[in-house]
Amino acid sequence: MTLTSIIIPTYNGISLLKPCVEAIRRYTGASTPYEIIVVDNGSTDGTAGYCAKECIRFVRLPENRGFPAACNAGLRVACGDELLLLNNDVTVTLHWLENMRTALYSEEHIGIIGPVTNYASGIQQVDVAFRDMQHFQELAAANNVSDMTRWREVRRIVGLCMLMKRSVLDAAGWLDEAYSPGHYEDDDYCYRARLLGFRLLICGDVLIHHQGSASFQKTDQTEWKQLLERNRSIFMNKWHVDPREFMDISDEGGNKE
Repeated sequence: MTLTSIIIPTYNGISLLKPCVEAIRRYTGASTPYEIIVVDNGSTDGTAGYCAKECIRFVRLPENRGFPAACNAGLRVACGDELLLLNNDVTVTLHWLENMRTALYSEEHIGIIGPVTNYASGIQQVDVAFRDMQHFQELAAANNVSDMTRWREVRRIVGLCMLMKRSVLDAAGWLDEAYSPGHYEDDDYCYRARLLGFRLLICGDVLIHHQGSASFQKTDQTEWKQLLERNRSIFMNKWHVDPREFMDISDEGGNKE
């Protein structure tokens, strides 16, 4: 039986982390083995104590090194055959992991899988009218019926929920920490994976909830836009491609992580 390592970077986000973990435990089927690895970017809000109490594997960084570095720290200790990067402001839903794993192993060269959600950049965002989280879970349960006709091959998967085979990590290596604290590192990784011959699929039969940009809500808007432009420039200088044109990003704000 294969194991999925679910890696959750966090920074002073315990109010988000708790429902994220609770949803994983509630909505991941018993026949799908997984481990949760929380990577803490130097939080001071009791994250370490919470993880100890809940018996969650825990990696603590001495300071906030950003999303790519936290993901890499989790990937380095992960035991799984599959590796899943998950934002702490995501709430998963019924059959989420089972359906993504079905897609992941549907063809040898498929390497990375992503869901659809209420908040993301590009084509992963879908319109969902819901009253509250209970209503969202009901809508997701009705949506999340495994159906390969609802899979779509794409050029990029947003890093808010990215499932990949270990063979992708073995071939592509770590996330590029030049993009820290975050944005466009997921586009970069998907670009590398595709150069190596891996295919990427979005699963319309997996709907999850994403609060959206929780890590950057307190960032000054001018600084945030400067960060987006800086990281876009890093991508363009590295690959000689504009990620907004090539990676199916429809909005003007870059990634919605």
